[in-house]
Amino acid sequence: MKRYGYLFDRVVSFENLLNASKEAFKGKKHKQEVAKFYFDMEKEILKLQKELKARTYEPKPLNTFRIKEPKVREIGAPEFRDRVVHHAVCRMIEPLFERSYIYHSYACRNGKGTHRAIERAQGLSKRYDYFIKCDVRKYFESVDHRTLKLLLRRKFKDPELLWLLDKIIDAYGEEGKGIPIGCLTSQHFANFYLDRFDHFIKDELGVKGHLRFMDDFVLFGNEKEILHELRSRFADFLREELRLSLKESATVLAPCTEGLPFLGFRIYPSLIRIKHQNKKRLIRKLGNRVEEYNEGLISEEKYEQSLRSISEHLKIADTYRLRREIFEKMFP
Repeated sequence: MKRYGYLFDRVVSFENLLNASKEAFKGKKHKQEVAKFYFDMEKEILKLQKELKARTYEPKPLNTFRIKEPKVREIGAPEFRDRVVHHAVCRMIEPLFERSYIYHSYACRNGKGTHRAIERAQGLSKRYDYFIKCDVRKYFESVDHRTLKLLLRRKFKDPELLWLLDKIIDAYGEEGKGIPIGCLTSQHFANFYLDRFDHFIKDELGVKGHLRFMDDFVLFGNEKEILHELRSRFADFLREELRLSLKESATVLAPCTEGLPFLGFRIYPSLIRIKHQNKKRLIRKLGNRVEEYNEGLISEEKYEQSLRSISEHLKIADTYRLRREIFEKMFP
């Protein structure tokens, strides 16, 4: 594996920190801490740059809150200046992560995403008789810091960059485990952490029918017994190499004709249905956007973007009748 160096200077360059600030500003300029940073942007960037170069930079504690969509999750929102650092780091490391990813990993990647993952899953369900669908138990909470750092050292040889990556990793989690949902770095660390698993499935086990969306992954085959055996082997790999375990209650091995439950949909060889819980959540979200627009809380442009996004998401499935009923009810 090629190791990359001489990246830290690019991460902490004024130009990169400025572009990172602009990315971090999107949709957040109304917040007080963001407005303060924006008002003295050049001064704030130079101060941040000085701390990074001197290795005196220390991330602040996260602002934590919980959401329920559909299950309860704890979100950790970094302070704005830390968010700028995260963007600055990811601007440099994301393209290098991308070079090693398998084609059929779909989370947090340009040109991929939910829709492409579902298309791939349906395409495979037409070619194979069975699937096994799994996800990792408490994935973000279980990422092992020591293992993550070792994987990063196989990728990068720049000691200053590794110091900064270690600083970000160590700032969050407890007892050497966990990366917070809500940080940009966490999304990329989490995707990269399972890249080795993807290559184990593809290169060592020789599985051709495989896809992954973050910690949700599916393998396809024509014999149940072989999929059972593969499950045992990749469960051992996850436990021994990555310190992870499968969520047993979420493991499903079934014929493709029964439908694959994946990313809020049930995918059949010739049909895709939206799951009831996901449908209720989207209808609730749509209703909230209508109320926000009517009360003047969001702009017409943002309102239209949101409606278009929800409609396009519903279009993944066979939902023409459902979409017509929803929009006729909400916009008589």
